[in-house]
Amino acid sequence: METLTTRGRATRLAATALGLALLLAGTVRGTDDHFPFGPFRMYSTSNPPNSPAPDTRVEGVDSTGAVVDLGEGATGIRRAEIEGQQGRYAADPALLSEVADAYTERHPGAAELVEVRIVVRWHGIRDGRPTGRWSDETVVAWRADR
Repeated sequence: METLTTRGRATRLAATALGLALLLAGTVRGTDDHFPFGPFRMYSTSNPPNSPAPDTRVEGVDSTGAVVDLGEGATGIRRAEIEGQQGRYAADPALLSEVADAYTERHPGAAELVEVRIVVRWHGIRDGRPTGRWSDETVVAWRADR
């Protein structure tokens, strides 16, 4: 077995110190966007036991009136990317046209999308358990100019 040189040890110690400094700074001042050095709140918090749980999805309406699921398989855009940018979409719903474009690119023969919307399904929770009840809320919608 070979031993590390002094320079090798110094390099490893410096890399370890840098990693620890980034973790500490991310914990104190970071946000989810700084993952893996930020706190990544998704796993460190929870909803109160009687609060509804959100389930966000993206759906579209095509020119025939059919509702189309615009999940990752249909568009190549992950739900987390949509959720993370939801504030931007709310401020400028026209940005949802990019989702329609991604769908069209993957499904060239499909009917044209005339509407794209972000819908949150609020699942009822009572004492930390699902009630089986839910309600949908459209939080952002974009309609194509025709």
